[in-house]
Amino acid sequence: MIPRIASFSLFVLAATLAHAQTPAERLYSEHCAGCHGDDRLGGTGPALIPETLKRMRGPAVTKVITNGRPATQMPAFSRVMTGDEITALEKYVKSPLASLPRWTVAEIEQSRSLAADYEPATQPVFKADPLNIFLVVETGDHHVSVLEGETFERLVRFPTPFAVHGGPKFSPDGRFVFIMSRDGWVQKYDLWSLKEVGRIRAGLNSRNIAISKDGRWLAVANYLPRTLTILATGDLAVARIFDIADSDGQPSRVSAVYQAPTRDSFILALKDVAEIWEIATNPNAEPVNAGFVHSHEKGMAEALPSADGLFARRRIKVSEPIDDFFFDPPYRHLIGAARDGSKGVVVNLTAGHEIAELPLPGMPHLGSGISWMRDGRRVMATPHLREGKLSVISVDDWTPLATIKTEGPGFFLRSHENSRYVWADVFFGPNKDAMHIIDKQTLKIVKTLRPVPGATVAHVEFDRYGRYALVSVWEDDGAVIVYDAETLEELKRLPMRKPSGKYNVWNKITFSEGTSH
Repeated sequence: MIPRIASFSLFVLAATLAHAQTPAERLYSEHCAGCHGDDRLGGTGPALIPETLKRMRGPAVTKVITNGRPATQMPAFSRVMTGDEITALEKYVKSPLASLPRWTVAEIEQSRSLAADYEPATQPVFKADPLNIFLVVETGDHHVSVLEGETFERLVRFPTPFAVHGGPKFSPDGRFVFIMSRDGWVQKYDLWSLKEVGRIRAGLNSRNIAISKDGRWLAVANYLPRTLTILATGDLAVARIFDIADSDGQPSRVSAVYQAPTRDSFILALKDVAEIWEIATNPNAEPVNAGFVHSHEKGMAEALPSADGLFARRRIKVSEPIDDFFFDPPYRHLIGAARDGSKGVVVNLTAGHEIAELPLPGMPHLGSGISWMRDGRRVMATPHLREGKLSVISVDDWTPLATIKTEGPGFFLRSHENSRYVWADVFFGPNKDAMHIIDKQTLKIVKTLRPVPGATVAHVEFDRYGRYALVSVWEDDGAVIVYDAETLEELKRLPMRKPSGKYNVWNKITFSEGTSH
């Protein structure tokens, strides 16, 4: 037992330390820590340290604090802080941490925990088609609801790590799902048993995850530290950590990692350097090995020591950093753009260089791009985060085909190979309650849905067969609305806590052309 006088002394010490905060630190604790973390290393919002703010030159940080930030959930603080307080807060978040965070193999492994009560089932514990279930990420209270794909009954609702970020990834057979939070926690969940298997913290500030074609490896893209962590999916053990830096040693954050199934590789988007990385997830991954042989003399590829060629790395140099990607269905090409840029570039992954440039002003959101067949040729479309339009591009020759005007900037596009429509939200601005339905052939808006006036309506996902479309009412007291994908009639509403995204197992494991990858 602690003596009463000692207990009182500890109380006084804690109070003294609390009062020792500077005014800027108190402002941060009150207004920023809830989203960006007490240690400034990120939460629902990004890390606020010099390494992540270096591209915001001049008064940019002050403007963001004052006015908020378009295309994000960052609010304006001009009504709750004075000019001097905003200046002090800007100086504080631009000040370096006492030391840069490290997150080594030993620390990652120490964070790993496997559920003691988990027992794998020999078959699903429910009667529904296990390949036609949906996962609904409810960010309002950090849970996932698992929905049956015919009746849309909830099979289970389970807690997730805080602030899930990026889409969940499924094992190739659809049995297991991996979910990542903004602060780097990865959760493994068994969709047959409806039980958590375990979790591990693979980074401190993370962006997204990708699973290898064979289902053996899970890659975690990190802002902090500047690494790519590769986990073994079976037991969540660390298989490899890549420190991210270009050929000159300049370090970089990883904006995103993607699976390229036809190439047996991971593709990395790098935030701060003009390179794309490809990492083999199979020792015999031909495109990576071929790229190594053909470009080694130019310094564009290198193989790092690894057993039997697994995780060989290839660098592809580009003209400027690009951190948002769209892939054509064969994964032969990617279109990339910087999130603050005004153009897109097409990179031939096999050749290892840029082959075309596209005018894409208005901050294209290529990560939400989709493709479909139109008049015998494949086209792709992307929303723009700063302009009310969709750009439609021919994948055959990378030429712009059309611009579809919308009622405001959008965030997500969705369709299905069995549907004749594209669904496009209007995520930002006064018309955020609108959902456009666009004919794939005529490229005309045929209907605009407004299921909840004034609410944010976003993110569509289809069932396995393309018969139903599920729409999120992106509010804390929100809902998932089920529509008939052909007649566009509303069929059902399911109350949810800010359902940010919905993911159908079949569409994800088969790389449906109507969903982003």
